[in-house]
Amino acid sequence: MKLRRWLAAGAVAVATATALNVVPATAGRPYDPAAQSLRELAKRHGLYVGTAVDMAALNDASEPRYRELAASEFSTVTAENVMKWESLEPTRGTYNWGPADELVEFARKNNQRVRGHVLVWHNQLPAWLTGGVADGSISKAELRQILREHITAVVTHFKGKIWQWDVVNEAVSDPWDTPSTLHYKGFWAQNLGPGYIADAFRWARAADPKALLFYNDYNIEAFGSGNPADDKTQFVYDMARDLRAKGVPIDGVGAQGHLGTQYGNFSTLQVAAALRKFAGLGLATALTEVDVRSQITEGVEAGDSAEINPRLQASAANFSVLMQACLAERHCLSFTLWGFTDKHSWVPGAFSDPPEGLATVYDENYQPKRAYHELKADLIFSGPPYVLPRIPQHPRR
Repeated sequence: MKLRRWLAAGAVAVATATALNVVPATAGRPYDPAAQSLRELAKRHGLYVGTAVDMAALNDASEPRYRELAASEFSTVTAENVMKWESLEPTRGTYNWGPADELVEFARKNNQRVRGHVLVWHNQLPAWLTGGVADGSISKAELRQILREHITAVVTHFKGKIWQWDVVNEAVSDPWDTPSTLHYKGFWAQNLGPGYIADAFRWARAADPKALLFYNDYNIEAFGSGNPADDKTQFVYDMARDLRAKGVPIDGVGAQGHLGTQYGNFSTLQVAAALRKFAGLGLATALTEVDVRSQITEGVEAGDSAEINPRLQASAANFSVLMQACLAERHCLSFTLWGFTDKHSWVPGAFSDPPEGLATVYDENYQPKRAYHELKADLIFSGPPYVLPRIPQHPRR
């Protein structure tokens, strides 16, 4: 494909130019931060930089570069799919721990922390569960017990090995849903009511007192109108505030950070203000699933630089906005990319009408894109007095 060749050529040019200016940090020569990895550069801020991991790619012997970069560039890893319910418990009461355990072991060997994703979500549920509720063979009371047993089993299995758990994921509707007034959505709210959210956090805390427990959602990077009827960030803020007031052990809120270059998106100041407001509740924050997708037009497919360059520049700017905002708020503990190479991005499979892609910081040939270099620059050139070390977070009792 012409697009791949164009991107690869551009990336090689950037990499070559960078390499020519690199001065090794040896024997009297100046230190060169540009030669360091994202994880090393983030370390001085106390920030963890991570990626979601595709286990098939990680284990593909024909692609050693995927495993090398997953190990060297990142200080945290998240299971893209293998900790979701349909993967862990495909048959009721029978767990398939193998792939998830393998990721945890990969993290241990590479001195990485693990974000657990996800305990409760309305998608990627096993057929035995959704089918049983649909045909009436699983009652509402039994469903609540099944949820408790699943959370307890999963968190107990990984006890002491997970830094942050996404306990509840995407529980809130969007303004374009029906009804348009924001509300709790999905399988769990429909069958158990919104009280399942507090239950899930309490059950997770009981199973592992030392893991940080997060609520995770998309489109909550910045506040809008401030009206919880149509401002999703405000709705989630009010929910988190109410959970805290009731003594529910929620430790943090994760903003996913799935952005697109075709949208207006947000400024650094807007995102930083949102993170700061959540921190005011006594909560940690994290950017948990960051990618920036673009529409793939015929011109992009054909390698037209006039269409490709603006997308790459807009993508880099949006990645940078989220990183700068996280750096500016000391309670923002981690910044996780939802995959790091276009070769294994979920975006083309999820957005096909119109087609979208170019969503990660490495191209399909594992060459770093402009976005990667901008993230590095943010980490290199940020520091006191506006960027300070992270404030440690401790699980709530």
